[in-house]
Amino acid sequence: MSAPIEILLVEDSETQALQLRALLETEGYRVERAATAEAALETLNARLPDLVIADVHLPGMDGRELSRQIRLNGRTRAIPVLMLTSARDVDLERQGLESGADAYLSKSADPSLIRLRLKALLRRSGETSVDAPKAAAFSPFRRGRVIILHDSATTRVHLKEMLTQEGYAVEAVADEAALDAALTEPADCVLINLAAHAFDGLKVCGRLSESMRDEGGDPPRIMGLGGRGLLDAAFLVGADDVAPADASDDVLAVRVRALLRRKQLAEETRREEVEKRDRALALAASNARAAMVGALETANAELAGANSQLKEAQAKLVQAAKMASLGELVAGIAHEINNPLAFILGHHATVERLVGQIGGDEPSVGKAKDRLAAMRLGLQRIQDLVLNLRRFSRMDESAVQTLDVPDAIETVLALLAHKLGPGIEVRRRFEADRTVEGSPALLNQVVMNMISNAADAVDGQGVIEIATSEVDGRYRIAVSDSGPGVPPDLRDRIFEPFFTTKPVGSGTGLGLAIAYSVVEAHKGVISVEDSALGGAAFVISIPINPETEGREP
Repeated sequence: MSAPIEILLVEDSETQALQLRALLETEGYRVERAATAEAALETLNARLPDLVIADVHLPGMDGRELSRQIRLNGRTRAIPVLMLTSARDVDLERQGLESGADAYLSKSADPSLIRLRLKALLRRSGETSVDAPKAAAFSPFRRGRVIILHDSATTRVHLKEMLTQEGYAVEAVADEAALDAALTEPADCVLINLAAHAFDGLKVCGRLSESMRDEGGDPPRIMGLGGRGLLDAAFLVGADDVAPADASDDVLAVRVRALLRRKQLAEETRREEVEKRDRALALAASNARAAMVGALETANAELAGANSQLKEAQAKLVQAAKMASLGELVAGIAHEINNPLAFILGHHATVERLVGQIGGDEPSVGKAKDRLAAMRLGLQRIQDLVLNLRRFSRMDESAVQTLDVPDAIETVLALLAHKLGPGIEVRRRFEADRTVEGSPALLNQVVMNMISNAADAVDGQGVIEIATSEVDGRYRIAVSDSGPGVPPDLRDRIFEPFFTTKPVGSGTGLGLAIAYSVVEAHKGVISVEDSALGGAAFVISIPINPETEGREP
C-alpha cells in the first residue's frame, strides 16, 4: 500500500484552513498546515510535501513571495504550487503565476473543481519526478537579511516596516559604526542613503564593496537610495542598484526582491558547483582507491604466483637432490656389494662343485650340499635386490622409452617388501598392455610413493589393489586401499609441496608434490578418488602416445 499524498496548506484563516483540511482529508490526502509563509519555509526545511496550497494574502511574506522562494531552491523547485485567493483578480492571478505558482483558484470555487485541479497538478508532478528534487542536496530556506543605513529616523522606520512585510529580517541603523556592527552577521542586502548629511553615502558604498570583495565569498548586494545626480558615481564605487528618492514602496520592494533573487541564484549556482566538485573529488578518490585495490590484488596475485613457482622450484630441487643422492647411494651399494658378491659366488660355485665330487653316503656330505644350496638361494636374492635397486634408480635412463609397467610395479613391490607385511594383501589387476612410453626412474618413484602411502593408510592390516587399464587412448594406473580415505576438503591440498597429514617427523609433504610434477611432465594427470575398497584411490592417467595426445584425460 502506497503512502498517502502529503499536502502543505499555508493559510492564516482558521475557518478557511478547517474547511480546506476537511475537503482534502476526505480525498485521502494527509494535510499539514502552516499559518504563515515563514512557518511554511521552516516546514520545507524539515521535509518535502507532494504539493503546496497557499493563500495569496498572508501576514508578512505573501503567497507570491513564498512561491518565488520555492522556485529559487533547487530542492523544492519541482513541487507544484496551487495559489488561492478570495477574489477574482486577473492582475493578481498574473502576478501569482509569474511568481512561480502552477495554478490559481478562488477559495469560493466548486469543491469538484478543486479536486480536479489537485489531481491534474499531482499527475503532472509525477511526470516531472518530484523525487528528484527531494533527493537533491539540502539547501535550507532562510529569510533574507536586509540592513538599512539611513540618517532619517522616520525613513528608517518606514522602510523597515515595508520590507518586514515582504518577509525579510530587517535591521535599520543610523551611522557607519552601527552598520559595521550589524555586518558582523551575514547580510543579503544593504540599503544606503546616498544623500545623507550625517555620512558620505558614496564613500560607505565604496568601502563596503571593497571590504566585501577582499573577504571573498558572496557579499551582500548594495542598493543606493536617492541622489539622482549620484547615479553614475554610485555604480562606479560598487553599488548594484540605485533607486530614486521618489520611488514608491512597490518599486523599491521589487528592486530589493530582484537583488536578493540574483544573490540566491548565485548562491545556488555556487552550491551546485561545490557539490559537483565534491562529487568529482569523491569519484576521483573512489577511482584511486579502486586502482590501488586493483594494483594490490595484482601484486598479491603476482606474489602468490612467484611463491608458488618458488615452492615448485624448491620441490624440483629437492627431487633432483633426492634422486641424485639415491643414485650415488645405490651406485655405492651396488659397487660395494657386487665385488664381494662376485667373489663369494665364484668360490661358492667351486666349493659346490668339489663337494659334489665327494662320494659316499656320509651324512655330513649331504648336510654340506644342503647348506650350499641354501647359500646359493640367499646369494641369488642379494643379486635380485641389487638389480632392483639399480633398476629403480636408473638416472641415466631419464629419457622417454618403452616401459614394462608390470615389471616396474613388481620392482617397487620388492623394494617395499619391508612395509608390506603379512597383514597386507596386495592384489594385482593388470588389464592394459604391459608397455607404455615414459621415464622408468620417474614412474618408478611415483608408483613407489603411491604404494608406500597406501601401506601407511592401511597400517599393516588391509588390502591394496594395483590396477592398469586403457581409457580413451590414455594409460591409467590406479592404486587403491582399504584405509580411512582422504577427506574431500583436503583433496585439493594433498598435492601442495610440504603439505602432509602424517604426524610430525613421519613425512616431508613432498612425495605427492613430486609425483604430481612427474606425472605432469609426462603430459598426464594424477588425482585422488574414493576407492571401491573403502579408502582412497590414487589414479595416474598418461597419454599412450605423448606426441599426439593432450593432457586432459
